[in-house]
Amino acid sequence: MMANLQQAPFDEMLIREYLLDNPDFFNRYPELLVAMRVPHAERGAVSLVERRQELLRQRVSQLEEEITSLMNIATHNERIFKFNTELSFTLLESNDLGELRQVLSEGLKNEFGFSHVRLITVHDIDSELAKIWRHRVQSGYYFGRLTQSESKRLFGSEVGSVALTKLSDDNGQVIFAIASKDPTHFHPDMDSLLFSQLRRLLDHMLPQL
Repeated sequence: MMANLQQAPFDEMLIREYLLDNPDFFNRYPELLVAMRVPHAERGAVSLVERRQELLRQRVSQLEEEITSLMNIATHNERIFKFNTELSFTLLESNDLGELRQVLSEGLKNEFGFSHVRLITVHDIDSELAKIWRHRVQSGYYFGRLTQSESKRLFGSEVGSVALTKLSDDNGQVIFAIASKDPTHFHPDMDSLLFSQLRRLLDHMLPQL
């Protein structure tokens, strides 16, 4: 009977639940922390104390990386906010459509290194642009890559990736198009905040020019 009990496997989940429910267990039996050993890929067997310290160090390192990442994102967003504010005020001083297009293009190219920035009016007789309008920006935005023919029609050459948005119907069929040489710069999961803000401003200004 005793031999059978000794050979019976322990339920590891019960042990796990017990230790979780009794976090002071090793305080009551501190000698176990030193006596028990766990495998380590580089150092062989180590004590539970050493293993716990290592796990804590790894967690602290992970948290530091997450904090650094969040700070970088915050810095990036602050840069975009300041740029967008300055660009908006400059655009509001434009006297005609040509000047607005120049300010918009130069500002975005200088700040982000985009290869092309265009405001494109879609005419009914232009079947290629009308197709892009229907298939790419019907939902409001498109971030990603284009076919070779679409790139050449919108920008006059092949590009890496694009951000497309249509202006409001009050302005007719107008596409606000930005291109990057980098095929991965614009992608479907990216945030549209910058473009939505610029689109609202352009929607407000174009009827007045």
